[in-house]
Amino acid sequence: MSTVEMVGLGAVAGASIYLGLPIARLKNPPRTLQGFLNAVATGILFFLLYDVLAQAIDPVNRAVKSGLRAAALTDLSVLVVGLGVGLLALVFFEQRFLRRDGASAPSGMALGYMIAAGIGLHNLAEGLAIGQSAATGQIQLAVLLIVGFGLHNTTEGFGIAAPLGGNAPWSYIALAGLIGGGPTFLGTIVGINFHATVVYVLFLALAAGSIIYVLSQLLPLIRRVQMQQFVMVGLLVGFTVAFGTDLVLVAAGA
Repeated sequence: MSTVEMVGLGAVAGASIYLGLPIARLKNPPRTLQGFLNAVATGILFFLLYDVLAQAIDPVNRAVKSGLRAAALTDLSVLVVGLGVGLLALVFFEQRFLRRDGASAPSGMALGYMIAAGIGLHNLAEGLAIGQSAATGQIQLAVLLIVGFGLHNTTEGFGIAAPLGGNAPWSYIALAGLIGGGPTFLGTIVGINFHATVVYVLFLALAAGSIIYVLSQLLPLIRRVQMQQFVMVGLLVGFTVAFGTDLVLVAAGA
């Protein structure tokens, strides 16, 4: 398979995020349903946070077990710095571009864009995995990763759309999908041409930091919903769906 074909498949994996975004077009959903959808999105993000941190910590653990102290210290430092930058960069982005009053809650669109940014950083690391697999000759694994990430991105698209409360314009869906899914394509290009564990850890850490910040914005919203049992079911559904799509990647040997 040629490099162009592999990059094209990486773009398809990223574009699958649009399959979950049309939920943002729901017209005037009931408040209870909106709270449930927010809870599902939160459950998806909780799983993504677990998944991202597990992958970022793994190189550190391997370096420690192998006695590579310098590599372990480098990877750990990059992880901590990346977490901090991911958190603070999203704070700046929100205050500078999405809202001016830092004390008020973010609007549905602002929150959707923040979720898309966090997922985009996560998908950048996924694209790196695709590109690196192709660059090392593991074409079958790369194709399986593309299929798995494509399925996974569908649930992420739903996570972006859920907080909007319906009636989102198509222009928002187009831009949010590009922010969230586009980095899969970019990561595939970088991964094919460049391989470095420290870069992979950095992208994962940036994603983790941004997801932590987004969760801090989502949790107060779902706490306001009166039917908390319904909300907890939504959290469980979101986490389970994201975990289930991730099992495809595990089965692929990723």
